[in-house]
Amino acid sequence: MKGKGVKVLIIILIILILAAGGILAYKIIKDKQKVENTTSENATEENNVLTATVKEEKEVQIYKGNDRPIAVMIDNHSGAWPQAGLNKAYMVYEIIVEGGETRLMALFKGVDLEEIGPVRSARHYFIDYAMENDAIYVHFGQSPQAQSDIKKYSIHDINGISEDGTTFWRTRSKSAPHNAMTSTEKLLQSAKNKNYRTTSDEESVLNYVTDEVNLENGQSAETITIPHSDLQTVRYEYDAENKVYNRYARNKAQTDLETKEPITAKNIIITFCDNYTLQDSENKGRQGLKNIGEFDGYYITNGKAIKITCTKNARDEKTIYRDLEGNEIKVNDGNTWVNICPTNAEVEIVGAETSTGV
Repeated sequence: MKGKGVKVLIIILIILILAAGGILAYKIIKDKQKVENTTSENATEENNVLTATVKEEKEVQIYKGNDRPIAVMIDNHSGAWPQAGLNKAYMVYEIIVEGGETRLMALFKGVDLEEIGPVRSARHYFIDYAMENDAIYVHFGQSPQAQSDIKKYSIHDINGISEDGTTFWRTRSKSAPHNAMTSTEKLLQSAKNKNYRTTSDEESVLNYVTDEVNLENGQSAETITIPHSDLQTVRYEYDAENKVYNRYARNKAQTDLETKEPITAKNIIITFCDNYTLQDSENKGRQGLKNIGEFDGYYITNGKAIKITCTKNARDEKTIYRDLEGNEIKVNDGNTWVNICPTNAEVEIVGAETSTGV
């Protein structure tokens, strides 16, 4: 009986040892799984952070966020030079006005500028490009046609003539009428006072991409000369180091009023469409623009140029810029100057070895 009792104790002891071993093994396995899960979670979290970082780095910078664009009419008379804020605009349109002068419309999105201008009066065909950018339209005065169209199309506009005296001011560094200035803060406050929408979900007019566009099959374009009229000729000179074009007007280098830096463009678009003289109630030789339809043009960036077509089907529809194969052009992530000039303008594109006259 004594021997049998010893055997029973030994069996019990073995069972306890096996049970303890099982529990220990189970605990080891669970701890290992916990470590593996934690490592996996950390790796996933790190991967998500990395993915988000890459996504942020790949996001187009020139046109981002939901701030509604602000389109400001900028005086381009020589008495207005140098202007303030042009380098911070994501797009600038240059179009002929009366007397052979051109006027600029600069589009700003999500930037804070203490000074923009000089601001000048509205012309009705600039409204087309404000509409296609879903922008609040800013001007100081207006032509009869612009006044009519602002009402007709229910344009959200800010007119310096009718403001309360705080949205715009006159700078002492220039003479009237070339000295009306404003700021993004003042304009946004005016827009809010008028109950204008200050956010927008509209996509950009241009097909911006984050990968560098080099126009491998394009022609060399180091100097571009655009005669808008006998009075106003624009020239762009390529800065290969910074991959931008420096802007000149009437053989004078364009600079910023505040920073003194050169006015530059990452992208240049040329659109050929004709202007004509209007007979309006003021009889000042104001112009119209035949900009509805399909027109020839150029896209220029990074020292190269390609021929394109520019199609605008209605005044409030976005212009579509396509290459000659019919594909919408990819545009570098940077600011763009759109020069709209007559079809008979003798535009010249000069490269390292070639010169093209249009």
